Amino acid sequence: MTNDHIEQRLAFLTRRSFIGRSAHGVGSMALGALLLESMFGARSAYGAQALAAGGTATHAGLPGLPHFAPKAKRVLCLFQSEGFSHIDLFDQKQALYDHAGKDLPASVKGTQRVTGMTSGQGSFPVVPPIAGGKLCGKSGLWISDLMPHLQTVADELCIIKSMNTEAINHDPAVTFMNTGNQIPGYASMGAWASYGLGSENANLPAFIVLVSQGSGKNPGQPIFSRLWGSGFLPSSHQGVGFRPGGNPVPYLANPDGVDRDERRAMLDELAQLNAMHADEVGDPETIARINAYEMAFRMQSSVPELADTSDEKPETLEMYGPEVRRPGSYAANCLLGRRLLERGVRFVQLFHRGWDQHIAINRQLPNQCRDVDQPTAAVLKDLKARGMLDDTLVIFATEFGRTAYSQGGFGDPSSGRDHHGRCFSVWLAGGGIKGGMEYGKTDDFSYNIVENPVHVRDFHATIMHCMGIDHERLTYPFRGLDVKLTGVEKARVVRELLV
Repeated sequence: MTNDHIEQRLAFLTRRSFIGRSAHGVGSMALGALLLESMFGARSAYGAQALAAGGTATHAGLPGLPHFAPKAKRVLCLFQSEGFSHIDLFDQKQALYDHAGKDLPASVKGTQRVTGMTSGQGSFPVVPPIAGGKLCGKSGLWISDLMPHLQTVADELCIIKSMNTEAINHDPAVTFMNTGNQIPGYASMGAWASYGLGSENANLPAFIVLVSQGSGKNPGQPIFSRLWGSGFLPSSHQGVGFRPGGNPVPYLANPDGVDRDERRAMLDELAQLNAMHADEVGDPETIARINAYEMAFRMQSSVPELADTSDEKPETLEMYGPEVRRPGSYAANCLLGRRLLERGVRFVQLFHRGWDQHIAINRQLPNQCRDVDQPTAAVLKDLKARGMLDDTLVIFATEFGRTAYSQGGFGDPSSGRDHHGRCFSVWLAGGGIKGGMEYGKTDDFSYNIVENPVHVRDFHATIMHCMGIDHERLTYPFRGLDVKLTGVEKARVVRELLV
């Protein structure tokens, strides 16, 4: 041992540090109990038993959760990143046609904040939907002809037309929608679900994320991993991103020359070292690291089988459309999402880029809709056929809507629509949600809410409720607050949507 190392050790063993370390005695005992469960329980309950049971062992969440019987055991969030146009897809109004090319009335536009991309325009001409649409299903929901496959499942959908957010730029808006706060660093929806409810399959993470690029705006706005991060929650609850193809998790396979038994022995020794370190410094992230290594070991068996879709029936693949065979496509991710849900993953989130139609909306939007229409309808039909839709909450959401007026000259092929947070549309389906209904109402120009507003916080509270979680009671101490997904401001569960 070098003199430097000796001096560091002696400094660590000063009277003050000794007394400070002794004060943590009770905490160390509790930590040791956790480590015993994490290290040795992992090999028994989560290892051999889980594998023998085909990966069905559970990893419990917090005591006392769910707070009440959940309607949704799992969630599939189809997040359409960059803000799709609610006007063109779900919320057309006759006034948009009647005032086409005319300035949006000042009484409608008001003095609300707009982005710098259109604030300097000399005029704000109204633009009607770029395609027709029709009233669909027994419920008569209006859905654009750009989504013909979605039209066939209208009676499963609950379209919320009165979503609203204060954010008008992408990063704060998408961060708000996914973490409940416009400021980065907070825990994501899926991380909260993992933290509170745990996993139904010890061989797969509770929260998995898939990303695809659309054919609308390409490349789209960047997607940051913090959107599925754990924030201040233990890092074991962050989303695990899967890559396209047959090897979705990097470095999962053993290197050449190392077999599974050798890997097991290495992990056991590493766990002992990490346990010693955790006991010494009291860092809970060391426990999270042990759990991550153990999860990776179990995923060596579960992931290859998951990624191999050769067992899917030809008619199932055909239902998802031609792109389902292209790894990383939205269609392939929808199919993989269903396979993950089948295997007990609690929260699966897809991010699909390309909805940022500031320009060339007449060309970009139809392409983008073509990406998602058939696979989205297919995954709803597939879940229903397998008896899973009733207890799976499916979310089709975005960070904000689009303006009723044109960004650029009216009729210009290069024109599009700007960001609009004052009102936009999302839809829910499945576990705990009434199908075939719309909720909320906008004005004659789909520009302002006139009935039943639903804020982002209300949306989050409702999602949590479907999973059996009281959003007021699932908290985590952070910076002197008992932080929750819905923040410190008032949020309500939108009970009118619930069965």
